[in-house]
Amino acid sequence: MRTLIKNAHVVFPSGVAAVNVLIEGHRIAAIEPAVHTMADETVDAAGLHLLPGVIDDQVHFREPGLTHKEDLFTASRACAKGGVTTFLEMPNTIPNATTQELLNAKLALAAEKSLVNYGFYIGATPHNLAELKRATNTPGIKIFIGSSTGDLLVDDQDALERIFAETTLPITAHCEDEATVRANAQRYRGIADVAVHSKIRDVTAATIATKRAIDLAVRHRHRFHVLHVSTGDETDILGDYFAGNGEYAGVGDDPARRVITAEACPHHLLLNIDDYPRLGTLAQMNPSLKSADDNRRIWDALRDGRIQVIATDHAPHTLEEKQKPYPQSPSGMPIVENSLALMLNEVHRGRCSLEQVVQWMCDAPARIWDIVDKGRIQEGYDADLVLVDLHRRHTIRNNEQLTKCGWSAWDGVELVGLPVRTWVRGQEVYRDGRTDDNVRGAGAQFDHARGGYWASV
Repeated sequence: MRTLIKNAHVVFPSGVAAVNVLIEGHRIAAIEPAVHTMADETVDAAGLHLLPGVIDDQVHFREPGLTHKEDLFTASRACAKGGVTTFLEMPNTIPNATTQELLNAKLALAAEKSLVNYGFYIGATPHNLAELKRATNTPGIKIFIGSSTGDLLVDDQDALERIFAETTLPITAHCEDEATVRANAQRYRGIADVAVHSKIRDVTAATIATKRAIDLAVRHRHRFHVLHVSTGDETDILGDYFAGNGEYAGVGDDPARRVITAEACPHHLLLNIDDYPRLGTLAQMNPSLKSADDNRRIWDALRDGRIQVIATDHAPHTLEEKQKPYPQSPSGMPIVENSLALMLNEVHRGRCSLEQVVQWMCDAPARIWDIVDKGRIQEGYDADLVLVDLHRRHTIRNNEQLTKCGWSAWDGVELVGLPVRTWVRGQEVYRDGRTDDNVRGAGAQFDHARGGYWASV
C-alpha cells in the first residue's frame, strides 16, 4: 500500500516545509518524491500540518485488573483520536507487572487489542532486583518513590541504591516523599475539602523525593527520567543539575551526555489550585496541582530545556468513583484523547510554537527511551503520522470521549487546533471522528545499547 500525502506543511526537527510525503508499507518511503510518483491513495492535505505521531511515555491503561475504568482497546482508540501513535504504560495494573512473565502477558494483550504501538515498563519492588536485571522488551524500570498499589512502593534506601547500582535499563520514578505525605495527611486528617490534597502532597514532598532520586542517578551514573514535574522548585533542582553541580552532572551544553531527563503533564501546565472550586475532585491527582506560579515556572523549564517531554499520566477512573467525597475519591484523570489538542491550543494562544510541541511530544520521548525509527518525519522511519488543523475550533464534550470512563476535566472548553487524521505504521487508524478498529499497532522496538541517546541523528 502506497499513500501520498500532498500539500501539507510538514514539521521536521529543522522546521516546517511544504513538501509531499510518500508512505509505502509501514515506512516513510520518501520526502518530496518524484512528481509523477504513483500511489494507491493520494491525500490532499492543503491547509493542514503533518506531524510525527505523539509518543506518550506515561499512561495507565488499567488492563489487566481494572478494566471497568479503561482497557487497552478503549484507551488505544482514544490515542488514535488524539494523535498518539505510541504509548508506554505503567506497571501498576492488577497484578503489578513486576516480572518478565507478567510483562509478556501485557504485551500479548496489547498485540491483540491495541490500535496503536505500545510498550510496558517493568515495576520495581523492594525484592525483585533479579527480575529487573534480566528484563527485556521494555522501555525501562518504573519506581514509585511514594504511595502506590500492591508492593510497588520502594522507599527503603538500601533497595533504591541496589536498583540504581545493579540494573542497566533506564529508570523512571514517581517522586513524592512518603514520610512527608504521611505526616501531612495526619496533620490535615478529617478535612473533606479536596483542596487540602495539595497541602498533603505539597512542594516539599515532591522536592525531597526528586532530589533523592537525582542523587542516586548521578552517583551511580544511571539514566533517570523524572516523571510529572509539578513544582517550580523541582525545575530549579533540574537547573542545578544542568548547571554542572555534582560529580557527573557537569554536562554543560552537551545534551548527549545527559543522565537526567524530565517531563511535565498538561494538567500541571494548564491547571492549578485555583481550579479546585470549579472541578472539585476531578482535579485530584498525584502529584497534586500546585500554584499558578508553579505553572509558569514549569513552562519556563520546558522552553529552556530543563524539561524535555510532555506526557499525560492518563489515569482514568469512572465519574462515579471520582465524585466520591474526598478523601475517598481516587487520584488521576483521563487526558490522552485531548493532550495534543490542548497543546495545539497553546500554540494558537502564542505560548509555544508548533515545532516545540513536536519536540516535546514526539521527538524527545523517542530519543530518551531509545525508540527506534519513531518520533520524526524522516525517510526510513515508521509512518506514524498525524494531520492537524491548526485553525479548527472544537469543544471537548464528555459524551464524545472515546476513553471508557467517558469524561474530561476540560468538558465544555473550546479549543483551537485539532488532530483530524492519524496513521500507525502506514495504516490509517483515525479520520475525522471515526477510528478503524481493525488496525493493530506493534510493540515499540527499543535499542538501549546505542550511545548518545539524546543526541540528534
